[in-house]
Amino acid sequence: MSRCDCNKESHFNFEDRNDLMGKNTMINKYIPFSRGEYERRLGLVRQAMDSAGMDTLFVTDPSNMAWLTGYDGWSFYVHQGVIVFLDRDPVWWGRRQDANGALRTVWMDDDRIHGYDDGYVQSSERHPMQDLAMRLNDHGAGQTIGVEMDNYYFSAKAYTTLVEAMPGKTFTDATALVNWQRGIKSAEELDFMRKAARISEKIIDGLLDRVEPGVPKNEIAASIYSDALRGVDDAWGDYPAIVPLLPSGTDAAAPHLTWDGRSFAEGEATFFEVSGCYRRYHTPFCRTIFLGTPPDDLKRAEAALVEGLEAGLDAARAGNRAADIANALAAPLERAGIERGARCGYPIGISYPPDWGERTISLRPEDDSILKPGMTFHFMPGLWMDDWGIEITESILIRETGPAETFCHRPRKMFVK
Repeated sequence: MSRCDCNKESHFNFEDRNDLMGKNTMINKYIPFSRGEYERRLGLVRQAMDSAGMDTLFVTDPSNMAWLTGYDGWSFYVHQGVIVFLDRDPVWWGRRQDANGALRTVWMDDDRIHGYDDGYVQSSERHPMQDLAMRLNDHGAGQTIGVEMDNYYFSAKAYTTLVEAMPGKTFTDATALVNWQRGIKSAEELDFMRKAARISEKIIDGLLDRVEPGVPKNEIAASIYSDALRGVDDAWGDYPAIVPLLPSGTDAAAPHLTWDGRSFAEGEATFFEVSGCYRRYHTPFCRTIFLGTPPDDLKRAEAALVEGLEAGLDAARAGNRAADIANALAAPLERAGIERGARCGYPIGISYPPDWGERTISLRPEDDSILKPGMTFHFMPGLWMDDWGIEITESILIRETGPAETFCHRPRKMFVK
C-alpha cells in the first residue's frame, strides 16, 4: 500500500484492496497527516515506553489512537485499541465491522488491522480482551505490557480479563504516557487548530446575532451545531468532544449545564462554552452575553477577570511554569475579593468525547510544569459563584519568544445586548 508523504491537508489513495470480508473493493483512504508526522509521534512514544521499561503498549484512549494512527470512527463504546511495539509498526485492534473503518483511516498496511468477532460484543460468556490476549501473544508482545488504567475507555473488567488471559505477563500503568507526548504541537497540528479557531469565532459571532430575550435555548443550541458543522471556507466542521454549555442567570453557577426549552430572559447573563473542531482538533472559546443592563457587581467581576486574563497571557511564556499563569490570574481576582478555587486551564488538541482536554498539565498554583514552545492550552478562568457565573476564555499557543498567541480574535469582554 502506498503511504502519504505529502504535507497537504487532504490526500486520497484509491486502491483495489481486500477488505475483512474477503471482497475486492475500491477504498477511499483519507489520512490527515504526513507519514513523517506519524513517525515523529511514534518515536516520542517509543522513547517513553523504553524509559518506563515497557515492551508493548496497549492504547485505548481514542484521542491517542487517532494521534498515533489516524483512526477515526464513533466506535469507542466497544473495546478497541492500538498496540504499539518498540520495533514494528503499530497494530489496530477492534470490532470487526469497525476494522473496515480502520482500513480507510489508518496509515498502516492492511495486515496491521485485526478485527474480533461480533460474538464478543456485550457478551456474558466471553470478553474482547480474550481475543486481544491471543493477538498480543501472536505478535510476540514481550514480558511487560503497558495499559491506560485510568481511562474512560478501559474498564476494570477489561483489565482483570486481560491479566487472567495472559498469566506470567507483567502489566504496568501507562496512563497518560501518550498524552504527554502530544503536548508540543507540530506545524501540521497547529494548522488544524487555527482552522478550528475560525469555526469557534463563527459560532460566537452567530450567538451575538441570535441570542435575544424570548428565544428558546434549544433553538440557539441548534444554531451552534449548524455553525460548528458547516465550518468556514475550506474548513468543514467536525463534532465537538463536549456539547455546548449555556447556563443562564443563577444556573450559571453550575459550569456544566447544557440547555433545555426555556427562553433567554432579560436581566440574565449566559456564558457559552463552545469549540470549533476540525479533523478532531479543538480550539475552545467562551464568551458571556448579558441581556439588559448588568449589575455593578457583575461588571466589577468582569473587569477583574479580564485584567487577570491579560496578566495570565503575559505570563504564558516559554520557560515559565504552568503555575505562573494561574498566579498571574489570581492576583486581580483577589484584589476584587473574588475567591476562585478551580484550575484555570488545561492542554488542548486532538480529542474525542467526553472531554477536549489532554489530561496532563493543569494551570494551577501547584503545577510546576515548564511551558515549552508549541504547547497549546485552553486558558479557562471561569467564575462560578453562588448565584451567577461568567466565562471569558482564550485558547493559546506558547511561542518561542514573547507572550502567548491567542488562536481566536474577538473582544475580551462580557457582551451586553
